[in-house]
Amino acid sequence: MRCAQPGCTGTIVDGYCDVCGMAPTSAPTSPSSPAPAPATPAAADPTGTPIPTPDPAGAVADPDAALSTVPDGTPCAQPGCTGTIDAGYCNVCGTPAHQEEIVQVVESIATRPAGVGPELSTRSAASSMLASAALGSKRARQSGSVVTRRTGGSQRLRSARLGGGITTVRPAPTIDAEKALLKDPVVPEAKRFCPKCGEPVGRGRDGRPGRTTGFCANCRHPFSFDPKLRQGDLVAGQYEVAGCLAHGGLGWIYLARDKNVSDRWVVLKGLLNSADPDALAAAIAEQRFLAQVSHPNIVEIYNFVTHDDAGYIVMEYVGGTSLKSILKQRMQKAGFYDPLPVDQALAYLLEILPAFQYLHDLGLVYCDFKPDNIIQVGDEVKLIDLGGVRRVDDEDSAIFGTVGYQAPEVAELGTSVGSDIYTIGRTLVVLTMEFRGYQSTYLNVLPPQDSSPVFQKYDSFYRLVSKACAPNRDDRFVSADELRSQMVGVLREVVAIDRGSGAATTSVGSLLFDAPTPGDEADDWRNLPALRRDPHDPQTNWLHTITGSPEQRLAVLREAPARTAEVLLDLARTALSVGQHGLAESSATELLTNDPWEWRAVWIQGLIALDRGDAKAAQAAFNAVYGQVPGELAPKLALAQASERAGDDAVAENLYIACARTDSTYVPMAAFGLARIRAARGDVDGAVAAYQLVPAHSSAYRTARAGLAELLARANRGLPDLSEALRTLADTSLTARRRAEVTTHIYREALASVRKDGPHPDVHLGTHRATEPGLRVGLEQALRELASRTPDPSERVALVDEANTVRPWSLW
Repeated sequence: MRCAQPGCTGTIVDGYCDVCGMAPTSAPTSPSSPAPAPATPAAADPTGTPIPTPDPAGAVADPDAALSTVPDGTPCAQPGCTGTIDAGYCNVCGTPAHQEEIVQVVESIATRPAGVGPELSTRSAASSMLASAALGSKRARQSGSVVTRRTGGSQRLRSARLGGGITTVRPAPTIDAEKALLKDPVVPEAKRFCPKCGEPVGRGRDGRPGRTTGFCANCRHPFSFDPKLRQGDLVAGQYEVAGCLAHGGLGWIYLARDKNVSDRWVVLKGLLNSADPDALAAAIAEQRFLAQVSHPNIVEIYNFVTHDDAGYIVMEYVGGTSLKSILKQRMQKAGFYDPLPVDQALAYLLEILPAFQYLHDLGLVYCDFKPDNIIQVGDEVKLIDLGGVRRVDDEDSAIFGTVGYQAPEVAELGTSVGSDIYTIGRTLVVLTMEFRGYQSTYLNVLPPQDSSPVFQKYDSFYRLVSKACAPNRDDRFVSADELRSQMVGVLREVVAIDRGSGAATTSVGSLLFDAPTPGDEADDWRNLPALRRDPHDPQTNWLHTITGSPEQRLAVLREAPARTAEVLLDLARTALSVGQHGLAESSATELLTNDPWEWRAVWIQGLIALDRGDAKAAQAAFNAVYGQVPGELAPKLALAQASERAGDDAVAENLYIACARTDSTYVPMAAFGLARIRAARGDVDGAVAAYQLVPAHSSAYRTARAGLAELLARANRGLPDLSEALRTLADTSLTARRRAEVTTHIYREALASVRKDGPHPDVHLGTHRATEPGLRVGLEQALRELASRTPDPSERVALVDEANTVRPWSLW
């Protein structure tokens, strides 16, 4: 059945559309409301205990369309979405109106041919074990750069948001509000801590239960874990309490009905408990900015009210399931810790990152992100519990965070976009592996890659979370949009690994790199993807006006009106193209001195090293670039090429396979690299499978056929292979002379085989049977053809003499 959603091209599979995730006749609905997961300032289990989550089915989201300034009420351009633009965002799917399209949906992935190679990331072949060039804070320290703190990044990644079509997540059912109420709202003793000093309180002794109300023995601060509101209480003359939903760092969270607005369900979350009315009023006034937050992926704040000397935030109710609850359900079903598949975890986080970017654009930071605070409702997700949200320049109010998730610098430097990015990275790790010691041994670091099967299998995923959780906040992603653009690329690689595909059939463009351009089978740096120009660079338009030969371009570039990043990159690349390594290196060094985080300069240094033949230096450079943009394939292809030259074949093969599986435009260069490596170690079947990855519609197909023909001819594993080599030669990119040379070699080898093992009349080489007379005729014709294409007279005579000698009637 075709999906009935407007603009959607999907079909109904297992009750849901395989593109937009909607049911056959239902239309997307706006998010309901959050069942708040508390922002806990104290330590908490990363996931709780257990749970089974629904099988993947139902889409994540559709690719964004490039829109200019769009007035409110304009229909959303996303396929299948029925929403309209409201304050710059779609009120259904949450897509920003200014988003730029950077990808096409992955439509299908071919079955992996036999013998393509080992699983993608094994520890012995992990590229992260290679040396890596210094970048960022490390380079700033080593080089004594005048720039010691990251000040920003390119704006082009601000709009790099992709939608679904890469993987699917089954929609989660909406939870009825009354069914979400706790029957016995009690805080377990193990989770009772003093709200002031954090010491354990309310613990039982000698078989007697602990007190739920009292004073901390350490600091004498009062504590109470009893609900302050009861069923039927009317708060602010408007909100009728139905009961407790959960307990958080600021007390109990309640469900209530809004008697003034159609009895809708709302959530009451404690804001402040104070006997000082002025302090309470000031606290509420300070938090009222939260009511201005309006994004479809963020719980809505309706009101701030007081009741019996306590303040409450009134929020929408979201009847969904938190990721923490999903993890618990998986564990309960499996009987052991059962983390989310990596593609599912990435899909969830991809959908919530636009909400983070929205907050950051407003100058706000979320502060306390963890699996508790993201809820799935249907095929949508929402950020809930805004109790920890604060202004990025706020130096006075309390900072809420959770041990194991909070960035290490927060206590000293405060919160920032970087500290939010850190919590996202830690959340990804908790979702995808049993992260033991995340609040102790690995409080501020990640587990070693070789100790985690997930990190070993998905090398790009490891690089992604490593950058998100970098110890220095300036080394992390500069924005949620930048993180999202790389997360999409990592997700595509993860899906390619999980599906075991042999070669991708779809290409997804990059904002950072052009596609590779394989002209032949050579592993030349000029065939590697070129850097795309940053349209936000002040000199980009001027650079488009420069024409002429490389030498003429160099002369103009030296006199550029300003030596911006793009000017220096263009200068370095042009200098490299004419062999001026010194000028190329000095331009890259100047760029790195201006900005130690400028990985594009290190990319240029890697190209210079390749051109010089310094494979190890090229490895280090491209490895560093890979760590900065882990979702991009270009650094992996370049690193594979450098590793192949350096003799690290296992690393190179792994990376070539990743490129071939993930993006069709990378298949030819990756296939040629795989074929070279496998042929060198005698794996002819593997090399054949590599050449066969190149599809017939590719511009490199005839080059691949030429490589395959020469491989079979050289390997000479028998008459069938030689026959196949001859058939393959009919459609290759070889010159007429080279084709004649290979043909002659094939007939010589075939004739030698027949002389040794006897005739095989059932096998044909071209039009000739595999008998001695037949192959003599074929060899004679090949020799005469080769002689006609040989310019040297002495060689030509020798070939004609050999043809005369081998012809059958000369002997019988």
